Amino acid sequence: MNSLTKPIAATLLGLACAGAAVAAGADLGTTAKQATNWTAISMFAVFVVGTLWITKWAAARTRSAADFYTAGGGITGFQNGLAIAGDYMSAASFLGISAAVMASGFDGLIYSIGFLVGWPIITFLMAERLRNLGKFTFADVAGYRFKAGPIRAFAASGTLVVVAFYLIAQMVGAGSLIKLLFGLDYWVAVVLVGALMMVYVLFGGMTATTWVQIIKAVLLLSGVTFMAVMVLAQYGFSPEALFAKAVSVKTDIATHGGKTAEEAGKAGLSIMGPGGFIKDPISAISFGMALMFGTAGLPHILMRFFTVPDAKEARKSVLWATTWIGYFYVLIFIIGFGAITLVLTNPDMADTTKGVISGGAGTANMAAVLVAKTVGGNVFYGFISAVAFATILAVVAGLTLSGASAVSHDIYATLIKHGKADSASELKVSRITTLALGVVAVVLGIAFEKQNIAFMVSLAFAVAASANFPVLFMSVLWKDCTTKGAVVGGFLGLISSVGLTVVSPSVWEATLGNPKGSALFPYQSPALFSMTLAFVTIWLVSVLDRSQQARKERDAFAAQQVRSETGLGAAGASGH
Repeated sequence: MNSLTKPIAATLLGLACAGAAVAAGADLGTTAKQATNWTAISMFAVFVVGTLWITKWAAARTRSAADFYTAGGGITGFQNGLAIAGDYMSAASFLGISAAVMASGFDGLIYSIGFLVGWPIITFLMAERLRNLGKFTFADVAGYRFKAGPIRAFAASGTLVVVAFYLIAQMVGAGSLIKLLFGLDYWVAVVLVGALMMVYVLFGGMTATTWVQIIKAVLLLSGVTFMAVMVLAQYGFSPEALFAKAVSVKTDIATHGGKTAEEAGKAGLSIMGPGGFIKDPISAISFGMALMFGTAGLPHILMRFFTVPDAKEARKSVLWATTWIGYFYVLIFIIGFGAITLVLTNPDMADTTKGVISGGAGTANMAAVLVAKTVGGNVFYGFISAVAFATILAVVAGLTLSGASAVSHDIYATLIKHGKADSASELKVSRITTLALGVVAVVLGIAFEKQNIAFMVSLAFAVAASANFPVLFMSVLWKDCTTKGAVVGGFLGLISSVGLTVVSPSVWEATLGNPKGSALFPYQSPALFSMTLAFVTIWLVSVLDRSQQARKERDAFAAQQVRSETGLGAAGASGH
């Protein structure tokens, strides 16, 4: 395996150098691309080389399917907590939320709060039960007492759809970032990221992905702490002074936009209250539900609970993860307001008359990176750019791993081979799936270039809340849940959430280019409707199911409950 890693590593480093050379050449012409930032590129190269070394080290330890999917179950609670935080503090959190706060002010908080409040659900309802019941994927948990075929077909479908939506956001963030740093075309940047991500997952598996997450989490938390402190230092460490300046900036932008003094004043003050981003109560509830319950249905987060040795370490993981994530989101809010006061007032970075970052819609996602440049100069700008890239790469690797495990473990090993697949063939299928997912991620990343990445991730959360969460919740906590109920309800939640997302204004109008007002579904997030539909269907179909199989499944609930609550028998079934 190591003999394969070396030529690919060399190829990727060659690509990075070639990219830098192209950037330098392009910079001499009359293109609108950014000047090549050699400080950022050197830090970026150091990170790439470092993580490729970790991948090489992990590859030597990845001998079985259990090693590939769960790092052999040898990660501690503290390490896993940092890795979960690393997984969760994605491009959407770092780049997307700060951009949303810059654009909408207070309303950007709905992302921070929504992303955070899902964690108590995982802490009190999921973490321990997941570790006690599961092996590699959340389908192991959902299908513990159900028929393997139908439940795994659903679980794999739900996982792949969520992974696809989530991957889009990360690839858009990566493309925008590399374009800004290297001066490369957007599509070239996306292809580079896709290639690197495939190498991490193909060779290193969960061990490499976990350590890349941990390193990236430490770097990101250090970076945002410095940024937030430097932003507040500009205003005597007074949040009130920061907010007052942000209101003043937004008022000036509205005045330059042709609004009267009264209208401009209202526009400025609007960033300190709700209503700028979500216009009606139904949208707010639906959006909040997606962010809150979607967390407990994200396959790449759920998969992390199988990397620890026991349920106690799983609980410890969530405690640490929640601590780091909560701290991070408070800082991101400050950085978002810092973008209003420091970036939007800088004529070199923004169009001050329109209140947008120079370069159009795609570059709005770079608000946090430009704050770093303002408060820390080129060196810190290079550091934060490299960390943002690390953030994206690590999350993409985790997502790809969960998608690959859904295909190889849930579909190939369990459905096609009926549980008799050997570890080597399962690994081979997983690696083929990784390549396929990499190609899909690149294509979708190019297609969705102009979307806000925090918003793109919220769509993944809506699908996870509508499909994965109801099935997981009902199968683990409700005695009368049956295979038919879980599969029919789960698929209805999945299909309705994807369908309503496609015909919502965010995709139908913004991405597909249809006329404004032509969307068939008026709300931005479908979770309120699709999640309710899934829960009601699971309940109704299960209650009506009087088959012999359903009776067996109800009788098996007591044994499942003992295992999920106490962990008795978990060690023997975990593959560790």
